[in-house]
Formats: sequence, structure tokens, C-alpha cells
Amino acid sequence: MLREFKTFAMRGNVVDMAVGILVGGAFGTIAKSLVTDILMPPLGLLLGGVDFANLFITLKDGHRPGPYETLAGAQEAGAVTISYGVFLNALVSFIIVAFAAFLLVRAINRLQQQKESVPAIKECPHCLSTVQEGASRCPYCTSALVP
Repeated sequence: MLREFKTFAMRGNVVDMAVGILVGGAFGTIAKSLVTDILMPPLGLLLGGVDFANLFITLKDGHRPGPYETLAGAQEAGAVTISYGVFLNALVSFIIVAFAAFLLVRAINRLQQQKESVPAIKECPHCLSTVQEGASRCPYCTSALVP
């Protein structure tokens, strides 16, 4: 059973998937930083100095009554909040990651289309030269090729 698991785990698909998950997680971290640290501060500045991470609605005051200046202060006081600013940051991050995934899939599809347009080749069994798939004779050694 251990040998079967090793064979399964070392298949190309499983290894490719693992690498994809690791790279995807790292890309998600980069996208989150891009949104939180680069995109949202200027956008907040344009909207009058709003920090999106601190946009929230207090549903119920905590042990220390509000108003609370920051989301962290509200959470520290035990207030029940709707943190829609954090949601907006997550939404922008998702859009960036989804767009990057779209560009990646689009590039892969274009490469596959180019690959399909390249004529298929096979190897001559006599002289080992590369020959186009539909050929009936090898252009190098003139041997008859079996279809």
C-alpha cells in the first residue's frame, strides 16, 4: 500500500497540482499586499483620507461604549461589528487574483492553439530522422513508412 501511495504521489499531475497550490498561495499573499499596502491607501486618500481597513458598522457596543475610532479598538472592546472595509479589501484582492488567473489561462490556451497548428511529426524507424506525420516515404533514406 505504501508503494502504491508513493506511485500516486509522484505522478506528474499530483506534483503539478502541489506546485500550483504553493504558487497560488504565494500569489494570493502578493495580491493581498498589493491591495492593502499599495492600492487602497491612495484610493482612501482620494476619498477624503478613509482607511478601508477601518470601515465598519457597530451593531452592539462592547464592554466599553463607543464610538470607536478603529476596527481594532472596537474588537478590543468586544463590540459586534460588520467589517465591510475588510470585505472591500478582500473583494479587490479576489478581482486581482481572478484577473491574473484569466490571463494565465488565456496564455496557456494560445500556446495550445499554436502547438496544434504546428504540423505533427514522427520518427523514421530506419534512419531515425524526423518526418511529417502524413508522409509515406522518408525524405532522407527514402524508406517506405507504415501509416
